[in-house]
Amino acid sequence: MKKIKVKTPLVEMDGDEMTRIMWKMVKEKLLFPWLNMDIDYFDLHITHRDETHDRVTADAAQAIMKYGVGVKCATITPNQDRVEEYHLKEMWKSPNGTIRAMLDGTVFRKPILVRNIKPFVSPWKKPITIGRHAYGDVYDSAEMYIPGEGRAEIVFTPFGGSPQRTMIKEFKGPGIIQGIHNTDDSILSFARACFTFALDQKMDLWFSTKDTISKIYDAHFRDIFEKEYEKNWNSRFKDAGISYFFTLIDDAVARIIRSEGGMLWALKNYDGDVMSDMVASACGSLAMMTSVLVSPRGWFEYEAAHGTVQKHYYKYLAGEETSTNSMALIFAWTGGLRKRGELDGTGGVIQFAEKLEAAAIETIESGIMTGDLLIVADRSPNNRKVSTEAFIDAIAENLGTKLS
Repeated sequence: MKKIKVKTPLVEMDGDEMTRIMWKMVKEKLLFPWLNMDIDYFDLHITHRDETHDRVTADAAQAIMKYGVGVKCATITPNQDRVEEYHLKEMWKSPNGTIRAMLDGTVFRKPILVRNIKPFVSPWKKPITIGRHAYGDVYDSAEMYIPGEGRAEIVFTPFGGSPQRTMIKEFKGPGIIQGIHNTDDSILSFARACFTFALDQKMDLWFSTKDTISKIYDAHFRDIFEKEYEKNWNSRFKDAGISYFFTLIDDAVARIIRSEGGMLWALKNYDGDVMSDMVASACGSLAMMTSVLVSPRGWFEYEAAHGTVQKHYYKYLAGEETSTNSMALIFAWTGGLRKRGELDGTGGVIQFAEKLEAAAIETIESGIMTGDLLIVADRSPNNRKVSTEAFIDAIAENLGTKLS
């Protein structure tokens, strides 16, 4: 058949380790045979980030601002071991954090559900969507090792004014400190994105922080959400038959576990990072989760919500067979393509994305799956574990049937 034309270029950000291997397979077996598309390509492999002093990451974010839609593979955020392993110049920051800080907005993550894998949390009947604030906090923090006795302070110096000081700790010996920040503009954008998404999806919105302990930082998030809701969303939520609910994060966790799901759970940056992994794991696998960064300026970045699958990569390098789940990578591409089609008004691109997602889900439901899913799937004589490449091949065969 004639290839489907993608009207506007997509920004592609390549990644690291096993996900990089799968990323290439997905393009070659599931996308390029059917699509005619231009790609603005950025290599975010850890060594290339090092060679460019991480300029390539900022360039990728700028390209998303230009074209509107980006698709990202999983990447390494180096610790000291990774610095030594890859002989890096320094311990570069998270590329996800850099891109999110430049684009602002909110990360929405939702599990990919299949009929033959039941959530481990038995009351869950509907998918739980995580709305994660994608700016600031520990992802853009300043840290310091304290070598010995002394006083640590937070100091704010207004331009043209006198410094304001708050003591953190008088140290009697070695220790550590960390300074984090956020802005009213970013928190308000986060709130508006969550209210907009909840209303669009007709789902209840939960928001949780630890404002009883963090009486200024976390409480400020709570206050901004509450003021925005009362000013602009209260009546619209009531008309739609949905609700907004704030509670402490520990209470929210207890309530979520006992709920049937179906809500949007809005969380600060780190909380959203952790809880989205919890939801994904409870629904089968970290690879069974979609993730999109939505900027208030109309930019979208779709990504895999998991890591680079380091252990499988070492097996791959040793020539051993791997059985690695590529669903999150596939759904990053389908999410980006669907949004590209919506923005361009190209229905054929949207239909392709929908058919690829259906082909992937039906492959798992037919019993063909990777090792992470086999151990949690309903028992069936049709179940069989396949290799990384064989799983993508099976999806490609299903996709071909749907498109022909």
